[in-house]
Amino acid sequence: MSTPLSTIPLTGICQKLHDIVDVEDFRDQRVLVIVPDSTRTAPMHAMFPVLREQLRGVVRSLDVLVALGTHPPMSELQIRSLLGIAADDSCEDVGLHNHEWDNPDALATIGTLTEQETRELSNGVLAMEVPVEINRRIVDCDTALVVGPVFPHEVVGFSGGNKYFFPGISGPRLLNFFHWLGALITNVGIIGIQDTPVRRVVDRAAKLIKAKRRCLTFVVAADATPYDMFYGSPVVAWKQAC
Repeated sequence: MSTPLSTIPLTGICQKLHDIVDVEDFRDQRVLVIVPDSTRTAPMHAMFPVLREQLRGVVRSLDVLVALGTHPPMSELQIRSLLGIAADDSCEDVGLHNHEWDNPDALATIGTLTEQETRELSNGVLAMEVPVEINRRIVDCDTALVVGPVFPHEVVGFSGGNKYFFPGISGPRLLNFFHWLGALITNVGIIGIQDTPVRRVVDRAAKLIKAKRRCLTFVVAADATPYDMFYGSPVVAWKQAC
């Protein structure tokens, strides 16, 4: 019989974050923290206050963007609850924002995946030119920090990492391409697999982001307590979590 994995108690998250997150990565930077919405199992209420305290004396500015994809926007009260921000906290040091996938004014085009690229990345399943649109807040930051869990995922194989950029904060054209490609390959051919055509599309699109990319990823139990946490580039931290 295998030995059950042990989790990090919520009280131990503070020490773990201090151990693995290099705050010098963010010194004098305009930092955009990209987080999941409330549909994802994650101890954000315990993690974000620690990260905020670590970064507040180091960064030039700090904003949080909820990676909604096409999910409904969250109210400020809901975002505060998600992030563990008290109702009486003025929150003057942190900007709280929803992604707006269907608002052209909220998006910036940072490049294009060519027909040849999509054919190669998808193993010939789809071949079309896809503009790479993303929330324009990414253009105005120096460092983008993804904070989110990794789970087996029916469209991309495993969630997390660069998926928080695409489709998490992307525009509709790449978002639609992402889901259609996954549907054509089918759930059976994708879920629980690291190297999928959909993941390759996500990682290729993320290379077009000019801001420095960092990722704090984790694997959690059903009650949201983490088994372990990993920090680094979105690809490295994601692979460790997988």
